[in-house]
Amino acid sequence: MSVTHPVCCEGIALTLPAAAVITGRSAATLRGIPLARATDPVEIVAPLETQIARRSGVDVRRTDLATHEKTQWSRIGLATPLRMSLDLILDRALPDAVADLDAVLRTGLIDLGALRRLVTQRSDRGIVVARRAVELADPRAESRPESRVRVHLVLAGLEPEPQYVIRDWQGVIARVDLGFPRQRLAVEYDGEWHGEWRQISADRERLNRLQAAGWDVLFVTARQLRDPHSMVAAVRTALATRPTR
Repeated sequence: MSVTHPVCCEGIALTLPAAAVITGRSAATLRGIPLARATDPVEIVAPLETQIARRSGVDVRRTDLATHEKTQWSRIGLATPLRMSLDLILDRALPDAVADLDAVLRTGLIDLGALRRLVTQRSDRGIVVARRAVELADPRAESRPESRVRVHLVLAGLEPEPQYVIRDWQGVIARVDLGFPRQRLAVEYDGEWHGEWRQISADRERLNRLQAAGWDVLFVTARQLRDPHSMVAAVRTALATRPTR
C-alpha cells in the first residue's frame, strides 16, 4: 500500500483518544479534496481536557466542538464540512487560507453564506483573518496557485476578474485565470510546463488569437509566486504599459 495522506489519517486515528476530530486540510482530503500531501501533518482538533501526547506527524488544535460539528470516522471523529472549512482558514496565511477555501467551494461541499454567518459569530484566535478569507473567497478559481495570485493582487489594490472569458469575432478564444478587461491584460499561472507537442501547438494558437484580439498575457511561474512583491510589481508594470479601453 502506498503512503497517502488518508493512510496517514487511518494510522494516526488508531493512536488518538476518541474525542479527537480530524479537520482542516486532512478532513478535506478525506472528503475527496486533495489539500494535504502524504508528508503533511494530520490536522486534529480536540477538547481542552483531552490528553494527546506531542508527536511528529500530528498538528493538534485545542478547542471545544459541538456535537453537530463532527461525525464518526474510524475510531475518532471527522469534522463536518462547515467546521472543516472554519479550521481551514483559522491561523493561516491569508493567500493559503483563501486558496484552500476556494478549492472547497468549487466542489459545492459548503455554502459560502453559511460560513460567512459562522465566522461573524466566532471569536477564535485568527478569526479576523478568517473573516477576510471568506470575503476574498471565489469558487470560480480553478487552482490553488491561481487563488494565491489573485489574493496578492487584490491586497495590492488591483482588481482582477477570475476565469475571465475572452471572445473575438469567431467566438470564445480563451478563459484566462485572471483578466483585466480595461487594459486587455490576462494573468495566467504557469506552474508546470508539459512538453507534449499537441499541447504546445494548442497553447501557441491560443496565444496568437489572444494577441490578435488585442490582449497581452503575463505568465506567473511558481518561482515568481514565492516572491509576491516582485510578482505584483510585474503585473503593475504590465498594466501601466497597456492602454485603458
